[in-house]
Amino acid sequence: MARRYAIYDVFTDRRLRGNPLAVVFGADGLSDETMQAIAQEFNLSETVFVLRPGSAAHSARLRIFTPVSELPFAGHPTVGAAVAIAEALHGDSGRPLDLMQVLEEKVGPVRSAVRLKPGEATFAEFDLPRKPSRLHVDFDRQAIADALSLKTTQVGFENHVPSFWTAGVPFVMVPLHDVGACASVEFDPQRWEQLAPLAEGRLAGAYLYCRGGVNHMARFHARMFAPEMGLVEDPATGSAAAALSGAINLFDELVNGHHPILIEQGVEMGRPSFIHLHLDVADGRIATARIGGHAVKFAEGTLAV
Repeated sequence: MARRYAIYDVFTDRRLRGNPLAVVFGADGLSDETMQAIAQEFNLSETVFVLRPGSAAHSARLRIFTPVSELPFAGHPTVGAAVAIAEALHGDSGRPLDLMQVLEEKVGPVRSAVRLKPGEATFAEFDLPRKPSRLHVDFDRQAIADALSLKTTQVGFENHVPSFWTAGVPFVMVPLHDVGACASVEFDPQRWEQLAPLAEGRLAGAYLYCRGGVNHMARFHARMFAPEMGLVEDPATGSAAAALSGAINLFDELVNGHHPILIEQGVEMGRPSFIHLHLDVADGRIATARIGGHAVKFAEGTLAV
């Protein structure tokens, strides 16, 4: 049975930038093993499979696979799938449209909004299905510096120290002194595996971040490494940005109100990406949070399975 697929570049409005994503439509009937094999064949950071939803009120059910395992939730597949589904259904309308979708993921229902504009890259954003929570682990700063080939003085800035967070997928948040320190990282996966904690059944990835960015609009600059997921480096990681929101709120002590935060990632890979993070803070806590970005179709075809 032939199944249609599309490749989208996500968290960018330009092709050949951002984080590429394979979207497989009509995936009902595919076994877990076949989905994993297809994800290995695409060999992208993630492949998302679109299936019929369990509830008639929802738009689709999603299964998300890296080349080596399934994820309960991920940001760039959620944005990319929301855009792909909207464009497949309404892309020929020829007029601007604002759409609401509920996507079923293993982490739970994810509510998303999509904005279609003729002649422009489509934008989608979603409410975080889980607020970030901190997992308390003591980190050896020297061990982290060694895993990143940095000096200990380059790990941390202001009151930001390494911390462990999850919003569905666990990450160690590693603050670095500046963009120069981020650029000079040489990641050692063996040393990282020796220090990284386990949570939710997987080894935590490393999300490196600092203030500012190459783009003057960016509030934070980031890189992500996750050997457990089969990723040498990821150009844009929405699930990590979701977890980072907890560290930002904790260390920056955000005041009550709305906080728009632009995160750039993928610069060092030559695939600049921009993740739009919106936080609403009340009484010192994150009340609601959203992640969004553009996505643009790069290729499409059919799978002979």
